Amino acid sequence: MAGNREIQWAGKAVASGRAVPDDVVPDDAVLDDAVLDDAVLDDAVLDDAVLDDAVPCLRLQDLIHAVNSLRPGLANGTASAGSTELTDRAELIDRAELTDRAELIDQLRALEDLKSAVAGAQARITVAFDAAQRSAESDLGVPVAEQGRGVGAQIALARRESPARGSRLLGLAKALVTEMPRTLAALDTGQLNEWRATLLVKETACLAAEDRCAVDEELAADTGIFDGAGDRAIIAAALTAAYRRDPRSVTQRASHAATERHVSLRPAPDTMTYLTALLPVAQGVAVHAALSRHADTLRPAGDTRSRGQIMADALVERTTGTPAGICGVEVQLVMTDRTLFQGDSEPARLPGYGIVPAGWARTMLAGNHQAGQHRDLKVWLRRLFTAPGSGELVGVDSRARFFPAGLRRFIQARDDTCRTPYCDAPIRHFDHIVPRHGGGPTSLSNGAGLCEACNHTKELNGWAARTGMGRRHVFDIRTPTGHRYQSTAPPLPGAHPKATDEPGIDLPGAQLAGASQSGGHRRWLRAQAKALKYGRAIELRTRLNAA
Repeated sequence: MAGNREIQWAGKAVASGRAVPDDVVPDDAVLDDAVLDDAVLDDAVLDDAVLDDAVPCLRLQDLIHAVNSLRPGLANGTASAGSTELTDRAELIDRAELTDRAELIDQLRALEDLKSAVAGAQARITVAFDAAQRSAESDLGVPVAEQGRGVGAQIALARRESPARGSRLLGLAKALVTEMPRTLAALDTGQLNEWRATLLVKETACLAAEDRCAVDEELAADTGIFDGAGDRAIIAAALTAAYRRDPRSVTQRASHAATERHVSLRPAPDTMTYLTALLPVAQGVAVHAALSRHADTLRPAGDTRSRGQIMADALVERTTGTPAGICGVEVQLVMTDRTLFQGDSEPARLPGYGIVPAGWARTMLAGNHQAGQHRDLKVWLRRLFTAPGSGELVGVDSRARFFPAGLRRFIQARDDTCRTPYCDAPIRHFDHIVPRHGGGPTSLSNGAGLCEACNHTKELNGWAARTGMGRRHVFDIRTPTGHRYQSTAPPLPGAHPKATDEPGIDLPGAQLAGASQSGGHRRWLRAQAKALKYGRAIELRTRLNAA
C-alpha cells in the first residue's frame, strides 16, 4: 500500500499549492456542460490578498514529469515508438498480478482525489490568469468594460475545450476562489469532484456575493457533509440554503427562466437527432399530454406503431404540417459522384449533423426517407471540384469585400462547423483569416467559417491568424500569450486520410476518377443527374439498384 499512500500525499500537496514531487499525477478533471450565470462573477472584486493565495506554486516541469510517471511505458523515460496496445495490456496484467484487488480500488480512489485537487489548482490558476490579463490591458489603457475579453477563449484552448465551455470554466473558477472558499477546500481535499462543485456554484448563481459566501459557510462542504450524497441531494441542499438566504432572488430567477425558453437540435447516433425544447413546466406538460392522448387514441384502433413512435410522428406532422416532415426546407448533402451514382460505400456528409451512411443518403434523395412513405423530392445538383489526391476544394478568388454566395457555399461545404480548435458550433460568419484591412484576399484559401463568438474573439488585440500549409486547408491561430494552435479542415467525403498534394502518389479511387473523364461515363452521369433533377424517384431507384 506504499504506492497508494504516496498518491494521497501528493494530492494534498497539490491542494496546498506546494511544489509537486515526481510521483504526483495531475489528471484533468472532466466537467459536464452546465449553465453558469456570470452576471455576479464578472463584477467580483479580486484584491491582492486573494490573488496571492490563488496562485499555487506548481512547476511546469514537475507537472509534466508527474503525468508521465503513470503513463504506460513512460515511467522510466520516454516511450518507444514501437509500443503497442498489446504491450500496454500486458503491463496492466502484470501489475494486477502483483497487486491485490483492494489496493487497486484504493489507487482508483486516490487518483480521483487527485483529479479533484488538480481541478482546484486549475481554478486558482484560471483566476490568476484572468487578473494578470486584466492588469496588462489596464496598463495599455483598455477601458474597464472591455478588459478580460478573450480570456475564456484562451482558457478553452489551453484545456482543449470549446470557447463556450471555457467561459463557463472561468465563471466557475471565479465563484470558487472569490465567493465559495469552503466549496473550493472540499474540492482540494477530494470531498467534492469538479462536477458537484459546479452544481453548488450553479444553484447559488442568483445570489449576491455576500449571500453566496453565507450559503457557502452554511453548507460547509469541506466538513464532509456531502459525503455519499448524490447530485439531487446536493442541488436540493443548495437551493434550500439559497432560498432561506434570499427568497426574492430565487423567485426572480424562476420568473426569468421562462425568458430563456428555446428549441435546440443536436446529432444522435444512426442518422437520428435530438430535438429539445426548454419550456415552462405548464407548457411542457401540456405538449407531452396532448401527444400522449393522441397516441392513446390510435393504439386501440389498430395502429402498429409503438406509443413513442406515434408521439414522435405526431410532433413532426403538427410542427411541419406534412406527414413526412418535408416542408420545402433545403437539405444539403455532400457526397462523391461515385456514392451518388455508382453505389459506392463512401459516406456522405449532412451539414449540421455530420457523417451519414452512403445508402441512407441515396435513399433519402430517392424519396424513400421513411418506411412505408414515398415522396418525390425536388433535387438540385451542385458540382464541387476537388484537387486530385488531397480532396481539397478548388475555387476561384474574388475581388469583393465580402464573400460572394458561391464562395460561401464552398467554405460551408469544406469547413462544416466553426474552425476554431475544439469548437463545433454552427458556422455563422465567413471570415478573412488574414483581415481584409491587412491585405488578405477574398479567396477560398483565406476564408474560414467561424461561429459568431470565435470571429469576435479573433479580432481582439493580441490575437492573430495566418494561413498555413497542409494536406487540407490549414490556418494557425496565435493568442495574446504567444501560444499557437492549428486548425485543419475536416476531410471531405471521398478524400483519403493520407491524401497529399504531391504528384506520383496513387490513392484508392484515382483510377476511377481518371476513367470518369471518358465520354460514355459523362453521358451516364448526366442521365443520373436528370433523373434527380426532375424528381423521377422511381427511375432513380431502378438505376441505383441496377448499379
